[in-house]
Amino acid sequence: MDNTEIDQLLADENEHLEKLHKIVRETLADEELIIRNLINPPLEILTQGQQLSDKVAQFGGSWRFIILFGIILTGWIIFNVLAIGVYKFDPYPFILMNLILSCIAALQAPIIMMSQNRQEEKDRMRSENDYLINLKAEIQIRSMNQKIDVLLEEQIKTLFDTQQKQFVLLQEINARLKNGMVKS
Repeated sequence: MDNTEIDQLLADENEHLEKLHKIVRETLADEELIIRNLINPPLEILTQGQQLSDKVAQFGGSWRFIILFGIILTGWIIFNVLAIGVYKFDPYPFILMNLILSCIAALQAPIIMMSQNRQEEKDRMRSENDYLINLKAEIQIRSMNQKIDVLLEEQIKTLFDTQQKQFVLLQEINARLKNGMVKS
């Protein structure tokens, strides 16, 4: 091999490395926004009403609420059945109790719906993060495919060049053999 061939091989290798570096730079640029959003998600700022609705929904959907409410209703019914005269403030059929239960249900339903809407927004944000993670993985897979393509292209080129040099050497050997046979 002479110096020009060595210089050409080094130039080809530098070109090959530059292609790989370009792919890596492009991949990093594509991933920068995704990584920034995943590492620093927007902070959730809650109003007092949202905090209250979360607490009411959390308590209203618990066994503690159901048991406490059952005890209060049972106490209300027992007191109003056993009470005498003026102490009987809500006699059977417990119209006042039904009114209070209806009011509680009417107030509790929209509060729980507000909390569910906030939970839906949290789920949407989680879905967006999942999408960003999947997008990042897709970008990495594409980058890997590009790198593999560059490597294969370079390997095929190297194999072709090697094969071509071997063919030239075989022709030279063949020519020498023919010259050696002719001289003999």
